[in-house]
Amino acid sequence: MAELSTLARPYAKAAFQAAVDAGELQTWSDMLVVASDVTLNEDVAKVLSHPGLTGQQQAQTLIDVCGDKLNAAGQNLVSVLAENKRISLLPQILEQFEHLKAELEKAVDVEIISAYSVSDESKQKLTDALKAKLAKDVRVTTTVDKTLVGGAIIRAGDLVIDGTLRGKLAKLAEAMNS
Repeated sequence: MAELSTLARPYAKAAFQAAVDAGELQTWSDMLVVASDVTLNEDVAKVLSHPGLTGQQQAQTLIDVCGDKLNAAGQNLVSVLAENKRISLLPQILEQFEHLKAELEKAVDVEIISAYSVSDESKQKLTDALKAKLAKDVRVTTTVDKTLVGGAIIRAGDLVIDGTLRGKLAKLAEAMNS
């Protein structure tokens, strides 16, 4: 996967710079979400990966499926990706674009995966604590994963806090074996 993110990086940076220059960060974000989602569709992926299609045909197919969700600049990006046989990188480009956008906006997306539903009060306390620690605006999403048994995993960019029962037992076992 590291190779895909390396290949996607220059395209993500170029798209980000174009978005900043045009003052259209959200527009670009929306376009990349649509294009990425379309390329992840199994039927579309089969069509786009057909060896008989030229890069121009691949680009036009994706542009047609996306419809009016892509402006001229978004269509241009799709064309460049198709010429270079890089359309499949759209999900990685989106991910890196969103990371660059969050850095510019001094924000971070935090995901809380817990065994049980997180109360609004707990969510707010955690948001405040992370906001103070990271010195950024924090956007929290929560997910319930019953396989965790107890506790939670918190992901904020590169920071991962494993407070699950399974994680604590693994640390205990590691300490006992060393």
